[in-house]
Amino acid sequence: MTPGADEKLAARLAVEALRNGVPNREAVRELGCNQARAEDNFIGLLDGVADSRSREAGSRGMLVSGDFGSGKSHLLVHLEHLALSRGFVCSKVAISKETPLYDLGKVFSSAMENGRIPDRRGRFIEEIALSLKPESEEYAAFSQWADGAATDGLLNMIFPASRIVHERSGDLELNSEIESFWAGDRMLISRLRNGLRQVDQLQYYKFRAPKPADLPVQRLRFAIELIKSAGYRGWVVFLDEVELIGSYSILQRGRSYAEIARWMGLAQGESYPGLVVVGAVTEDFASAIISPDGQKKDGDYVRPRLEQSAKYGVLSARAESGMRLLERDCLTLEPPSDETVKTAVETLRSLYNRAYDWQPPSYDATAGGAGFQGRMRYKVRAAINEWDLRRLHPGYRPDTEFEDFTTPYEENADPERETSDEPV
Repeated sequence: MTPGADEKLAARLAVEALRNGVPNREAVRELGCNQARAEDNFIGLLDGVADSRSREAGSRGMLVSGDFGSGKSHLLVHLEHLALSRGFVCSKVAISKETPLYDLGKVFSSAMENGRIPDRRGRFIEEIALSLKPESEEYAAFSQWADGAATDGLLNMIFPASRIVHERSGDLELNSEIESFWAGDRMLISRLRNGLRQVDQLQYYKFRAPKPADLPVQRLRFAIELIKSAGYRGWVVFLDEVELIGSYSILQRGRSYAEIARWMGLAQGESYPGLVVVGAVTEDFASAIISPDGQKKDGDYVRPRLEQSAKYGVLSARAESGMRLLERDCLTLEPPSDETVKTAVETLRSLYNRAYDWQPPSYDATAGGAGFQGRMRYKVRAAINEWDLRRLHPGYRPDTEFEDFTTPYEENADPERETSDEPV
């Protein structure tokens, strides 16, 4: 493609993303972000990340809230730009039925699958592995940490064993299997032991297969240190659509609240230095789901329900911490000002012109409006919709109607939904 064609395609993709309400990176780069308070808080989290040699501080996190269409996803993409430019690797995880927040293993696997690295485009775990420099101070500190963590029982010995094989083996297929194991896949113990034998290290690494339930936490710890050993400042994980907790069963909601406490650095006895987490949730979630006046009154019922469970009773205090975070510590997105709206619409006009070689007319947009009409998504989509119609049908003057979207919090009719303490 010619440079002009490349620019036109990028502009068109940005407009298409905005039309569908899912801003891509190009759209966010063009439009910028008007959430100065959230941006400042986030930069403070990045600046406060401990030096890669220090493993005493815990993870750092923030929660942001806003109505549907108020710009939460736009903000997350903007914050991702900031983190990448400061030497962090980033992952965005959209909470869903396939990636439930209460399942750390699935959330971790999604984060590894959807990771981004500054100036690199390959598979996340492979690019991290390619960035490792065994002769560096960072890698030496990582090796020492992994051995010590295994000795202290924080890691199964399979992790330092896989590290030494990956470092010294020339078997590309085996190393690929090891990288996939680090990223959440299974691995045959016999394959790793054969690798240890090949590098003459079998006698130094004795281990049994780890329990599946222990692996997610250990993988998370190991991955953060692996990332720092590759020369990056840390790992930023964005958790989008946290409000989907509301569609889970009560035990699953309780476990999800406990996971929020973990990701935000409030899990007692757990430390993840180098991890920064940002969660996005709808503004009405706490009042609708946690409050005594809400639909499910989780503030009253979740902790007692967890305490009745032999399997999950240990999570009750942590779940309480997660609920308090959602009730009290969410940073609410700022509504757009007149100047913000006008600037965004003018920028959008220029983007639309580059995308379709057609100069859209001025569009009168100001801040405010009844209900959802005051949200930035409404104003952006209304402008694009009008320009589309006028470009395709010159002389036509559209009158656009929108309907509001409210987040449904009904529990899913899921046959796999837990009703007791069945294993997961």
